[in-house]
Amino acid sequence: MVLVFLANGFEEIEALTPVDCLRRCGVEVKTVGVGGKVITGSHGIKVFSDVEDSEINLDGTVEMIILPGGKAGTQNLEASEAVSKAIDHCAENSVPIAAICAAPSILGHKGLLKGKKAVCYPGFEGELEGAEVLGDVPAVTDGNIITGCGMGAALEFSCEIIKKLLSEERAAQLLKSVNKK
Repeated sequence: MVLVFLANGFEEIEALTPVDCLRRCGVEVKTVGVGGKVITGSHGIKVFSDVEDSEINLDGTVEMIILPGGKAGTQNLEASEAVSKAIDHCAENSVPIAAICAAPSILGHKGLLKGKKAVCYPGFEGELEGAEVLGDVPAVTDGNIITGCGMGAALEFSCEIIKKLLSEERAAQLLKSVNKK
């Protein structure tokens, strides 16, 4: 199961594109509301999460966690004890972590990007402590860390996640299915 953490101020496209794409590929995904069941995105869209952060179990069923960006959303994710515990659990158990936009800064602050290639929203590069920050790609995977640069890269970020969880072929099939003309 993949857990997508939603905190007030999250960037809607960065959170819901991976949810949509993963569900299209048959992956079990749960949205996790940080501090409540109804979370308001950065553009005022209210999302009803599947579960609240107090309800999650960090066990062998967690295949990945996803941290969407948005400046306020990222600050609220980083302030959450439940999110911090989930990140630590993943890091300690080799469970992949995906973060987009400003959210890779959380991983940088925890020292998880040292020696890794990463991308983020422009202006947050200094927060990716120890990372080799790439400026020319929308999303990158390095080991168990996937990062994306922002809203415009949400589909590429989602494909990186699908490659990690399923396969490059499945990611290519998804792209073909959503880009038919």
